[in-house]
Amino acid sequence: MPVGTDALPPPVTAAAPPPELVAITPRGGRRRPPRWLRRSVAPILLLALWQALGTAGALPAQALPPPVTVLCKAVEMTADGTLPSAMAVSLQRVLYGLALGGLIGIGLALASGLSRLGEDLVDPIVQMLRTVPFIGLIPLLIIWAGIGEAPKVVLIALGVGFNLYLNLHAGIRSVDNALVEAGGTLGLNRRQQIRHIILPGALPGLMTGLRYALTVSWLALVFGEAINADNGIGFLMNQAREFFQTDVIVVCLLVYALLGLTADLIVRTLERILLSWRPTFSGT
Repeated sequence: MPVGTDALPPPVTAAAPPPELVAITPRGGRRRPPRWLRRSVAPILLLALWQALGTAGALPAQALPPPVTVLCKAVEMTADGTLPSAMAVSLQRVLYGLALGGLIGIGLALASGLSRLGEDLVDPIVQMLRTVPFIGLIPLLIIWAGIGEAPKVVLIALGVGFNLYLNLHAGIRSVDNALVEAGGTLGLNRRQQIRHIILPGALPGLMTGLRYALTVSWLALVFGEAINADNGIGFLMNQAREFFQTDVIVVCLLVYALLGLTADLIVRTLERILLSWRPTFSGT
């Protein structure tokens, strides 16, 4: 009796490999090196080239000391407490500036982004003020707030606030209006629409603004600590410039860079946690 095709068992196929193995195993079965190792190659090669040029005399030590000399100076400044004390003061200024600028920038962005009336009242003033270089406000800040901590913190807050405002406002206005209308159809009131639709949709813009704000905060700190500072990384740089201590200047610049990279890493981690619901393209 012939057997129908419907009674035949399905063909046996090989099980697909797990996605994580496909992602890390290229053709030929060879595993790729981890990303942190690949990302370290270029900085290590740059440091090796810098050291080689310094050892060969192509880079005079007075102009740019080699990495070994800079590392020894950093260890010396850390051992005597100079560098940790300066880092603590600079970090405190940045945190105060971030807090003040964040409250102002996020508050104005919410008022302007969620309401047309708020946009008409707030946005023209912000757009006008952001075109003024905030570094150029240093003389006015000194006249208004003296030469203490206030002008340094305000200068950082200005740079932070404008970046957060622009990116969060753009994030709010980029939310698909169809989603808002769908929320209204499902019975969500205005507050619930803001909480469950608009703010989550604007979160990527806020995180982008935070990354820019952190970068600008360190730039503003360099200029702010030039205002009669008696401690901080900028103070060490200005003092080293007067005594032609190039190694100290390079140490301070590297500290600025490391602090900035650490802050950016923290924001990237927050992005992965808070935006885990949003799959994005991460390269091939």
